[in-house]
Amino acid sequence: MNDTERLDALSFTVSGRVSRPCAEVYEAIADPEQLSRYFTTGGARGRLETGAVVTWEFHDFPGGFPVTVVEAGPPRRIVVEWGGEATTGANGTTRTTFELEPLDGDTRTLVTITESSWLPTPDGAKSAFGNCAGWTGMLAALKAWLEHGINLRDGFYA
Repeated sequence: MNDTERLDALSFTVSGRVSRPCAEVYEAIADPEQLSRYFTTGGARGRLETGAVVTWEFHDFPGGFPVTVVEAGPPRRIVVEWGGEATTGANGTTRTTFELEPLDGDTRTLVTITESSWLPTPDGAKSAFGNCAGWTGMLAALKAWLEHGINLRDGFYA
């Protein structure tokens, strides 16, 4: 981007490698029972399937968050929309895309998470930076859970 281009929205991308096959990593994200064991500290209800509206809860942000599944393409891609402050999305939503790429003969998976639709304002930047930290933490927790059976978030927020 140069100085003459207009910034219409903020987005970010985080990624990490998990030493498990794509299908196993996909299931750990899509299955509410597994997601509740390492990420949604207050629990997850509903499987991530195209068209579903599921609920995620977190101890650090009390109350359920409705999450709309825009696309679920096992074992490589999940796209969700959920609410946020200072967003450009319809109805105050952001869009989060999980892309899974097999590595080393599908013995490892590159997980890339991109979230977009934040206003290029101080409030939008604050929300985007907060969610960027959250998704980075999710990737670390996903890796620890799948590779070692450790829940990094247990007791972290409550």
